Amino acid sequence: MSLADDVFDALMAEVMAHADRFGHRQHIHLTWLAVRRYGTGTATAMISSGIQRTARYAGAPQKYNATVSRAWVELVGYHVASSDEDDFAAFADRYPALLDKRLLAHHYRASTLATAEARSGWVAPDLKPLPGTDEAVA
Repeated sequence: MSLADDVFDALMAEVMAHADRFGHRQHIHLTWLAVRRYGTGTATAMISSGIQRTARYAGAPQKYNATVSRAWVELVGYHVASSDEDDFAAFADRYPALLDKRLLAHHYRASTLATAEARSGWVAPDLKPLPGTDEAVA
């Protein structure tokens, strides 16, 4: 295992110390911790690798989607950059849209996220750019 895997595992343990299951809120909490401590770029690689490894370990590698993972890190990173919240609950209260699993549907068609290209690498949004990016809609 790499240092990034160890850091991911430590962040995951921190999040799961206060939860009984890993749902969407915990995913956002994990991402928030990673972005705050390591920056959006490092968090993108760390979260993507860790989620992919976790999905493989759970026997469900098909559940991993590279575009979805990166898009969520980008969204959380955008809000972290404009926030001084040092408590996740306060951050979540300030940006409740992040707790809506359907948020990516404002940026991507479901058919786009279901492609092999989106599952294995980055695909730009095809409905509306992610906030804070100047990436054109595909």
